[in-house]
Amino acid sequence: MRHLRAGLCFSLILMATGFLRSQELKTVIGPGQAAGNTPAAPGPVNPLKVALLHWYPANTTTSFAVGSTPYGVCFDGANIWVANYGGSSVTKLRAADGAVLGTFTVPLGPYGCVFDGANVWVTGSVNGNVTKLRASDGKNLGTFSVGKLPFWLAFDGANIWVANADYTDNTVTKLRASDGKNLGTFLVGSSPMGVAFDGANIWVTNYGSGTVSKLRASDGKLLGTFAVGPSPVGIAFDGVNIWTANRGGGSVTKLRASDGTVLGTFSAPGSPYAIAFDGANIWVGGSPYLQELKASDGTMILELGPLNMGGMAFDGANVWATSSNTVGKY
Repeated sequence: MRHLRAGLCFSLILMATGFLRSQELKTVIGPGQAAGNTPAAPGPVNPLKVALLHWYPANTTTSFAVGSTPYGVCFDGANIWVANYGGSSVTKLRAADGAVLGTFTVPLGPYGCVFDGANVWVTGSVNGNVTKLRASDGKNLGTFSVGKLPFWLAFDGANIWVANADYTDNTVTKLRASDGKNLGTFLVGSSPMGVAFDGANIWVTNYGSGTVSKLRASDGKLLGTFAVGPSPVGIAFDGVNIWTANRGGGSVTKLRASDGTVLGTFSAPGSPYAIAFDGANIWVGGSPYLQELKASDGTMILELGPLNMGGMAFDGANVWATSSNTVGKY
């Protein structure tokens, strides 16, 4: 009987894979899809999505209540963390089923969050600090001063990088993850907001100047400043290229990480805000749509709305995005 069940499961996976290879996938299109603009089929199949019977782009959203006005969201390998800007808290949910595992108080205006392999770091945008929480139990391990109006963060394998978005600051701060020691503050463009790490360098979106800055992670040296779309906020690395969500331009920009060459600017109607890579495709969240684009050429695969979205994160199988007082799992 055990062998029979195993064989049946294997057969079902083979059938699903065969189905994907034999025909194009159907796509759920929300409001705003241009007539006659038929999106292409998605790229490689994520085996985790196949295991979840979620190998096709459909609106299978599940939403979970969190705190007031959530923005930042990050994944710790098992759980989702949400920074509740209006609630001065972060919520920890089990990624498998969305069960709330805890709500932890942090300083005023929590906005962005990032996981460093053991701990979750949360910006306190009101007081200009970052709080370090132990991921296992949410214990506060320290609060560290950074610049004015800290927004999003990134982890480079050893250090935490924080974008200080105030127009009078225009810097990123580098903190040693082990103890929060300030290792330097580096000048970038006007009103930096998003931060991403490409394996060697830190990339920062400059909302006020429509550019991204590339810094060498080892010493913060500025390696280049590259024009993207108007008012870029979110930023993501797809393993080769950098993507930005251009809030003021209704678009996303794709740059080659090696040299900053712009490889394309693609329509993302509305006001795109956050962006994430799922291993094959780019997800863009904002107002009023959630969109999925092919990373290879920017073709739109999926558009859902109306929505009003904040931060985004990928857990290996699903994309999580904040909206109103909830976080959605897609």
